[in-house]
Parts: sequence; structure tokens; C-alpha cells
Amino acid sequence: MRQWFIATIICLLGVGLFALPFICGSEQQQTKAEGPIEPKTRILRIGLIPEQNIFAQKKRYEPLMAYLGKELGVSIEIRMLPRYGDVIEKFQELGLDGAFFGSFTGALAVAKLGLQPLARPEHMDGTSTYYGLVFAKKGRGLGNAAELRGKRMVFVDRATTAGYLLPLAYFRSLGIQDYRSWFAEYYFSGTHENAIKDVLDGYADIGAAKNTVFDRIAAGNPRFTSELGILATSPQVPSNALSVRSDLDGDLILSLKKELLAMHQSRGGRAVLAAMQMRRFVETRSEDYQTVRDYAHGIELDLAAYNYLDQ
Repeated sequence: MRQWFIATIICLLGVGLFALPFICGSEQQQTKAEGPIEPKTRILRIGLIPEQNIFAQKKRYEPLMAYLGKELGVSIEIRMLPRYGDVIEKFQELGLDGAFFGSFTGALAVAKLGLQPLARPEHMDGTSTYYGLVFAKKGRGLGNAAELRGKRMVFVDRATTAGYLLPLAYFRSLGIQDYRSWFAEYYFSGTHENAIKDVLDGYADIGAAKNTVFDRIAAGNPRFTSELGILATSPQVPSNALSVRSDLDGDLILSLKKELLAMHQSRGGRAVLAAMQMRRFVETRSEDYQTVRDYAHGIELDLAAYNYLDQ
């Protein structure tokens, strides 16, 4: 009995040792066939505000995101925000890592979300700032409070400097404390481009928008400059800058900023910039939004507590 038991054990061991190479070989062939496991590509989610038509805005920024993604070895996904204020309210909800902010939303992002500004574009004329415009049809005589009473006003969004802060400050300078009761009607166009076109086409009597959008669309249609008159302008404020989460990987933040600031030094980067009508990116810091903070303070608006939905 004992001899039979020992013989059985030896037999089983022999079969196992004989089969082991085949089992290992099969696993090796399977691994080889499937290939090595590739590491997951880091994904960055960047938000865009609706400066113009959201489809045109997304198309304009796609080459920039593709260029940065390639240089950094990451995948960058664009998230379009239908309204300016959404980029603040929905930043965390959408899992954004950063966004291109206007001057007002940029100041809000620093005050409310603690984001870190990195860089903003320098335009073809060498400027990296813009200013707001309040405008109306020429010859309508809308330069004082009495002439504006009962008219129709188009803003851009409650979270814009040019499309909201400027006209509020302008109205106060004329003695209009509450625009809601002063105008027969007011509304928000959602984009600077729409606000400008609405005044030109007679849907609104007076409007506000940023000069860079005004100049861009006026370049293709002389009616904008021949038929619209400027009633007021704002101080210079930073152009749309990219700001990111402060808790993002430090090396990634530095690399992203470095790539943006060095784009104009490479052939591929210059091609992308030229298509976007930019010369280069310049460094942007929290201090660059002080003009917006001063402007908000002048109309008694607390940025840290501001909720554009409550206005």
C-alpha cells in the first residue's frame, strides 16, 4: 500500500512537471499576443467660455489643445460652457482642471476657486488686454439718462467685465442706479458677438461688449463702424487667460505654462497661433486682475461673495 501511494505521488509530480512548460508557454504566448499593457494617458479637461458662437469657439481652440496635448503627452478635452457664469458654478461639477477665463470670470476664479492664472494671448497688435464698449446706433441721441429711459438694453452676461460691469458703472455715472426699472426691457445675449449684432440690427437700442470681438467682426463688415457709435469705454483688463487648479500636479502646471509661453518659438506653435490671430502667450498673474477688482469695488460688488444667478 505504501509503495502504491509513493508511486502515485511520483506519477502526479511527473505529470505536473511535464505540463508546466506548456502551461507557462501558453501564458507567455497569450501575453505576447495581447501585447504589453499601455499606461493610461493623462486627461486634462479645459473649459471655454462663449465669447462667440460656441461651435466656432470650440473649433478655434481645438488646434491649440491638440498642440499642447502632443507636447505634454496628455489628452486635452474641451468642455464648452453655454454661459459665462457656468465656468465658475460648474467648474468642480464638470471635473475641470482649468479654463480660459475672461477678465471678470478670471478675477472670480481666483477669489472663489483659488485657481492659478498661467498665461493669456498677445494679439497681433502687440496687446494682451482688451476694454469694454457701450454702444448705440449713431444719431439716436442716447448719451444721457433721460434719453435712455424706456429703451431696450442688451448685456452679454452677468459674469463679464465688458458686457456687465462696464455698463453698470456707466449707468451710475449718468445717475441710473437701477437699470431694471429704467429700461423698458433688458436681456442677456450670451455672447459679445450677438450683443453687437443685436444693436446693429435694431433688436436693442444700446449694448455692451468687448472691443476685440467688435474689431474682429467689424473688419469683415464696415456697417459696424459706420452705424454704431461708442458711448463709453472701460479700463484695460487682461485678455482671456488660462487658469488651472492649484492642486494640479506641480510639474504639469510648470510644463503647461512653459509650453504656452514658448509656443511662438516653434514652427508648429507659430502656425497654431497665426490661425488664432495671436502672436504669442504672455505670463498672467493674480495681480493682473486688480483693475477688475477695483472696478467691482467701485460699483459695490464683492467678488468673493458674488453669485451671478442672484443678480
